[in-house]
Amino acid sequence: MTTAPERLISDHRNTRYGEVIAAFAVDGKFRAEVYGTQLLNDCPAELWDALDATAIAQEMGALAVKLNGPRYWTLDGLGTKVEVVEPVLRDFGGLTTRRIAVIELGETPGVTPYTENYVNRGAVFFFDAGKPVFELVDPDGKAYIMQAYCIGVDPAITLESLPELGEKLSMPEGWTYRTRVLDEELVVDTSDHLATVLQDELENSYTLPY
Repeated sequence: MTTAPERLISDHRNTRYGEVIAAFAVDGKFRAEVYGTQLLNDCPAELWDALDATAIAQEMGALAVKLNGPRYWTLDGLGTKVEVVEPVLRDFGGLTTRRIAVIELGETPGVTPYTENYVNRGAVFFFDAGKPVFELVDPDGKAYIMQAYCIGVDPAITLESLPELGEKLSMPEGWTYRTRVLDEELVVDTSDHLATVLQDELENSYTLPY
């Protein structure tokens, strides 16, 4: 009998966070380490805006650093997290973060919009019944559910504006964007396997729900 994941945190929708993503060359391929403010602080603007990606890359010995955010969750709850990497705390100019995931980037050190990437994050996400979810759907009907929106590229994006986000996106042929209201709770459990994720060109993040 499979035990249902336990929800530990609720009322999490529209909570702000930020991530510092450092890319390294490992065995001829690229790997990214993700340091996030999730559950530590709300990524204060005065600290985030003062970050210098080039200086951080030099300090870490990374090929490059991406300041990923600020971002806001579009999920409603979090469950038990499996520590897939040692949860090292790191301070960036007074901004406290924790290493939360590793992304295998393969032979390309960056993220291409509408292209799948695989993240070892060990997380469980909950989306509540009766709440809207926002999805990208590929030409084969595979739907990726938005886990967070980003204001780093387009500061005008808000939770309330997400139903109309599709009007701003230049999606590949055959892709669509939709909003739907969940009839029942949706649990995205990637605690025991790699999560399949992608971004649109505005750096909003989506995940396959399995």
